[in-house]
Amino acid sequence: MPDSYIIEVNSQTAGIVVRSSGGYCFFASSHRFNRLEGQLFRNAREAERAARKLVNGYVKEAA
Repeated sequence: MPDSYIIEVNSQTAGIVVRSSGGYCFFASSHRFNRLEGQLFRNAREAERAARKLVNGYVKEAA
């Protein structure tokens, strides 16, 4: 399994996820995706879904 993946949404690079001990850590490639910066995901697909939700306005504010 690769240790990193590029995450794209609508042909725009959202960032990369890099495997760490607890999952995949997100590193944003543009300000649009900064809300995901440093978040840990179980897998790359989960990170991609989160980026898509952010673009579509479905991400809730952190408590």
